[in-house]
Formats: sequence, C-alpha cells, structure tokens
Amino acid sequence: MINRFLLLFLCLFTFVGVSAQDISASEFLNTVIARHDPGNNWESFKGDLVVTMSTPNKEDRVTDLHIDLPASTFVLSNVVKGKKHTTKVVKDSVSFFVYDKEIKDKEEQKTLKFNKERALFMRNYYTYLYGLPMKLKDNGTIIDPKVVSRKFKGKGTWYNVIKVTYNKEVGKDTWYFYFNPKSLDMEIYQFFHDESKNDGEYIMLSNTEIINGVRMPAIRAWYTNKEDKLLGTDVLTAK
Repeated sequence: MINRFLLLFLCLFTFVGVSAQDISASEFLNTVIARHDPGNNWESFKGDLVVTMSTPNKEDRVTDLHIDLPASTFVLSNVVKGKKHTTKVVKDSVSFFVYDKEIKDKEEQKTLKFNKERALFMRNYYTYLYGLPMKLKDNGTIIDPKVVSRKFKGKGTWYNVIKVTYNKEVGKDTWYFYFNPKSLDMEIYQFFHDESKNDGEYIMLSNTEIINGVRMPAIRAWYTNKEDKLLGTDVLTAK
C-alpha cells in the first residue's frame, strides 16, 4: 500500500511543474534553460532561418538569416527595391553586398542605407531574441532573485515570472519573462524603457519549433504596453 501511495506521489510531482515559491530565480532559469535547450546546443548553434514580418498596412518583409555562433558569423539578407541586399558580420567586422557585389564605397553604402551600427544591432537583436532564455546567462545580465507568480495584465494563466535588468554598458530596459509553470515554456516577454510610464512592448509567443535542438517560438506577436496595439507579427521557419 505504501509503495502505491509513493508511486502516486511521484507521478503527481512530475506533472505539477515548478512553484515560484519553491525556487530562486537563478535555479528556475537553469530549469527553463534545460527545457528550451536540453542538449546545450545554443552555444554551438549554426543554422539558416527565414523570418517573415507582417506589419499592419504594409507589405510582408522576408528576411533570411544565417547564424553561426562558433564562427561568430551573422548574415542577414532581404530584398530592397527588387535587389538582394546582404549584410555580413564576422565578430565585429561588417561587409555589405548587393547581390554578390561587395559595396565598399562609403557614399554608396550611405545611399543604400547600409550602416555598421545598424548591422551590429540586428545581429544582437536576432541572436538575443532567438537565443532566449539561454541569453539570460550573458555577462551584464542582472536577474532579480525572486520568481514571482502572476497573471499577465491580470488575466488568464498564472505564470512564473523572472525580472531582468542590465548593467548600464549592456542595456537600460527592464524585462519580464513569463513561463508556463507546468510546461516551463516561455510564452511572453515584455520590456519597458521607463516602467512608470508603461511604455515599451510585450511579445506573445506561440507555435514552438525545435530547430537544431533548440526550442524557439515560431510566431511572435508584438504589442505596445500602453495601448495593446498590434505592431506586427513575425513567423520563423528553418531552411
């Protein structure tokens, strides 16, 4: 009889998930990273992705990405006025191309709106968002020690929430990451430039895909925090 009760307890414990009161934010982050990247594949991630961005009242924008983290290489391509524009970043060195022709002239780069700072920003942007929650282990990230249990905007599901800020050299925004306490999936993230003003945006995540061993949201829908206005939706597919 005791063994039967023990087996029942173990089965229930397996499916309860993680309680926000029972674990520190650092421990919880390790747990959700194990869910999203069980084979520790993000550090050696190499893959080709396609992101289709849909924005209200605008044509869809298709962006091809090549990410090779071991080689510190990031390549972004899209079509601008009927021509293929490509930006290649290797470490912090940036090259620009129209089709296969490298554009080296500074004035021509300016005319074509090629910009090194923008290139580095886009590299950091895509590798950050698709590398979550693993990227929360990066240097300069400050994890609030408590995991908070709350609903998003007071509605629906209860989430386990991690609050994140950054050293001033890294970033100024305040982020909140919402994890389903049962599945441990990351379902929402939200950032504020100034939380007292309720500015910034939140992103609803859905349709998780496993790409090269890493769980990534295939659909991200972006909204303003203040007005709940849809800014756009991007859909991820792997080549």
